[in-house]
Amino acid sequence: MKAITKTSTFPPLRVKEEIREAAEAALVEGETLSGFLLESIQFNIQRRAMQHEFIARGLAARDEARQTGIYVSAEEMLAGLDKTLAKSGKALSRK
Repeated sequence: MKAITKTSTFPPLRVKEEIREAAEAALVEGETLSGFLLESIQFNIQRRAMQHEFIARGLAARDEARQTGIYVSAEEMLAGLDKTLAKSGKALSRK
């Protein structure tokens, strides 16, 4: 027997007419405003989770550097990022 999943609703959202019109104008063919809002909420939940993880990794790196006394200079970090970017550019140009 399949489990029944209950759904929930968000409270009504009051917005200025211009915002609603802009949202409706952004819809693709066949998309509903409800679907657009749901997708927007899901995207922002995911984005905030990634931000949280990014900050957590940064704080952990800070703590590790403080604990070990091993730090990377800004120049070293930027050079490494430039190298990674150059490799990415070469990989993209091959495709």
